Amino acid sequence: MGYLVDTNVLVYRFDSRDAAKQERATGFLREGLESGEARIPHQAILEFVAATTRPLRKDPEVSLLELGEAAREAEELMAQFPVLYPTDGVLRLALRGWCTYRLNWFDAHIWAYAEYYGLETLYSEDFQHGRRYGKVRVIDPFIG
Repeated sequence: MGYLVDTNVLVYRFDSRDAAKQERATGFLREGLESGEARIPHQAILEFVAATTRPLRKDPEVSLLELGEAAREAEELMAQFPVLYPTDGVLRLALRGWCTYRLNWFDAHIWAYAEYYGLETLYSEDFQHGRRYGKVRVIDPFIG
């Protein structure tokens, strides 16, 4: 059936500041690629590029990836995983999720992709672990 992967998993793959999360994200994405179950929302690709090229707080001269590297990695993600694109249905669900669950706008939009495309699991550290939002259960892949 498949599951949705949130931006933070993609970003941790390249963040050596937390070796445990980097290792878990790398293994998680590898498993998703091998099983063919992982899906990535269009929004996560955009957020990935923004997050990995933004200057780090401790060193404003450094980012996780340089622009060209981030663009190449985004292309790789699009080639390796099915990417889900927004529709009016996704946007309408995001508006409902935003109001109903009091999620921030970006999280509501990520959740809406999973709900709209019938994916029962969303892997993210940005929601309450184990909670159901509509038909979607959120699992934090970095717990345990």
